[in-house]
Amino acid sequence: MKLAVTPEEQRRWMQQWRGAAVALEEMKRHQLQTLTEEQAWAQIEALQSLSDVWREPDQSSGLIEQQALFKKLHDRALSNGV
Repeated sequence: MKLAVTPEEQRRWMQQWRGAAVALEEMKRHQLQTLTEEQAWAQIEALQSLSDVWREPDQSSGLIEQQALFKKLHDRALSNGV
């Protein structure tokens, strides 16, 4: 991909992206206007099913347990004269 270097290239690049943004917004508006009730419910159900895949994040990263293990190993090494 070639970068827009000159001011004229940069202006044309911005015009192109502004035009794309307008076209995408029009497409989104059209899709929403022509959406049937059945399609809307299907999309809602698809979104709701995502909650089955995602779960609450773990409350612990395991670092506390790891540090406790390191301390235990360190103490054991000290008691063994290592």
